[in-house]
Amino acid sequence: MNKLLVIAMIWLVSAAPGLAAELIMLEQDNCEYCERWNDDIGVIYHKTQEGKSAPLRRVNIHQALPSDLANLNKGRYTPTFVLFDKGREVGRIRGYPGEDFFWGLLSKLLEKLPEHTKKAG
Repeated sequence: MNKLLVIAMIWLVSAAPGLAAELIMLEQDNCEYCERWNDDIGVIYHKTQEGKSAPLRRVNIHQALPSDLANLNKGRYTPTFVLFDKGREVGRIRGYPGEDFFWGLLSKLLEKLPEHTKKAG
């Protein structure tokens, strides 16, 4: 019975929002660059190593922030990508400079994560 309890606790902690790294995409309706990102990268992001290390979470800048992101500065420009780890901001990419630049900039942000966070299951 103790073994099951431990497994359940590990699962709950790993599934809890704000504890693992995630890439927050700050977006808004009718954003041309958000649409370009969606077409270029959004369709494959979840399949990449980057997407497994920091799953994407979308937030509309004109809506209230979820409680676990209450201290996030939404800014005015979209898209903005904020790498979050354990409830703190690691860094951000403002705008979408194109596919090649995006992957390079995201790679630099991911290098700031602790080694254990980079390993995605």
